[in-house]
Amino acid sequence: MLRRGLRQVLWTGCTALGVVGGVLPLAADTARAVPVPTASTERAHTDVLFVGAHPDDESSSLAAFGQWRERQGLSTGVVTVTRGEGGGNAVGTEEGAALGLIREGEEREAVRRAGIRNVFYLDKPDFWYTLSAPLTAAVWNRPPQPPADTLSRLVRLIRATTPREVVVMDPRPFRQHGGHQEAARLAVEAFRIAGDPKAFPEQITREKYAAWKPSRLLATNGGFLGPVGEACGRYRGSDPHTGLPVIGVWTGTASRGHHGTTWAQIERDATREYVTQGFASLPPKVETPREKLPCEWFTVLADRRTPPAPAAHDQSGPLPRDSQLRPLYADFRAWARRMRMPWLANDAQPDYPANPSTDVPAVAEAPVVDGVAGPQEYPGPALRLTHWEGARCADQKDCATDVRFSRRAGDLYVFVRVTDDVKGYALDAVADCKRHWRTDAVEIALDPRGRSDDTSTTFKTGILPFTKGGSGPCAERDADNRQGPASRTAPGMAVASAVTDPYRGYSVEVRIPLDILPASVDPDRLAANVLLYDSDTADRTGQTRLAWSPYGSAQADPYVWGTLRLPGYVPPPDHPAQPARIPQEAARSSDSKASLEQARRTGVPLAGGPRRPPEGD
Repeated sequence: MLRRGLRQVLWTGCTALGVVGGVLPLAADTARAVPVPTASTERAHTDVLFVGAHPDDESSSLAAFGQWRERQGLSTGVVTVTRGEGGGNAVGTEEGAALGLIREGEEREAVRRAGIRNVFYLDKPDFWYTLSAPLTAAVWNRPPQPPADTLSRLVRLIRATTPREVVVMDPRPFRQHGGHQEAARLAVEAFRIAGDPKAFPEQITREKYAAWKPSRLLATNGGFLGPVGEACGRYRGSDPHTGLPVIGVWTGTASRGHHGTTWAQIERDATREYVTQGFASLPPKVETPREKLPCEWFTVLADRRTPPAPAAHDQSGPLPRDSQLRPLYADFRAWARRMRMPWLANDAQPDYPANPSTDVPAVAEAPVVDGVAGPQEYPGPALRLTHWEGARCADQKDCATDVRFSRRAGDLYVFVRVTDDVKGYALDAVADCKRHWRTDAVEIALDPRGRSDDTSTTFKTGILPFTKGGSGPCAERDADNRQGPASRTAPGMAVASAVTDPYRGYSVEVRIPLDILPASVDPDRLAANVLLYDSDTADRTGQTRLAWSPYGSAQADPYVWGTLRLPGYVPPPDHPAQPARIPQEAARSSDSKASLEQARRTGVPLAGGPRRPPEGD
């Protein structure tokens, strides 16, 4: 009964004004419950505040934000925790802060199409793709910053911009970027405490902000399987995991301000602004018939009438005990309980399939690393890689891959044979080797102890079998314990490739000394995955991905990797675990003309930092 009552309360708050024509109204009690912004805040006021981790995180919600503005006069502001410095670059070689400033420009151009003027950056460092919110939190709040530095900046921005609605990303761990998870977690907590004068009280006593409690909290729900077409905007759905209401905004609505263009098309035009992320390769025109265009879905996490700690959503079976949860999922459940939203952790940990495994045979003579599997060099079975993401291989000639392992003393040998029909773009061996996922490439991931919760304690190498100008293969390490060219980060590693002529595919052969892994190898639990990236175009975008263990985020989730057993291998006694080296470079708002102009116009300090108290205080 309590759960049914909760659902009714939330729906009352969501639909008292009705969801008309795919437009999502504010909570019904907004007008009487939320005070009008004062003169000191009205320059920065926004009705809706979206919180994301990177430029482009808002791109799949721009159709909704644009409609709210056009049809209800609701302004939207965007908070972006980082500038995506750790992401790829499909059109140039800029990295780090230089890339971050380019991505800021792309984001400002994209959101402008939906009528969004203000984007607030927190200047936190972006690094490689991870599934770990705890790791992301550690990087964003690295000493000497306080542990709650990012949270305090978000609370300050809510108090400065006085939104009625806060929109977050999906905080759940499975297949979610750790940055997205952490940005959502922080925004949920900021939503809860920004109205409490005891939370970061110096913002009130010294900086003269007022405590501010937004009316409603929404989370994007891109995985929700609701109806398509205009009726989806009136559909009353519920999230299958939490039981919370899900509401939709139809992307097929015609924009009055854009001469009848659908918001789906406007959003596509905006998304194509992200050229560094390869989004310019999206078709310029949305070809889906208007009557089949989908909604953008949002889960209502809380509104003003939500009980502080309602019961968890009923499930068909008992909830797993904490001891049955892997560490990342146990951490998420603990956080959800602290937020008094325990239902968010329902079904968070998926039913992982059994991990594949194989024995790695020891060989009497070391294989010659030449890109060719010689007789007796790889006596073990050929392990087939299967579809993981993207388009499926049309046939065996389109893309097919198998991998073999062997060991000689303390060296692991890997031979990957690839059948491919179209040669992808040849990247530069020096400037672009780290962007292996953008063209034809092989990736090898190793977790030495078989118990990592994220890839910061693993070894990962990406290998391009061919590079620009016929320079041969190149290898690097990325998204792992130590990143950079293999020549610098993986001493003793050797790589060779053989590319067929005429082109029908290639092979890659690698020697990896086990003593360069970030910890001593457990011969019974060495976890591994081998992944193939296949691109049939010259625009530096991938089409197909295969993996030995293809479940979930196969390249970033050590929980799914297979097991390599090394019979007879004895690890050296002196091999301490190595601390991770994670990039900390972040673009600064003080180096951005657009951010400086925005700060002058809105009165909100750069990077969500403290403002000076009024003179005389």
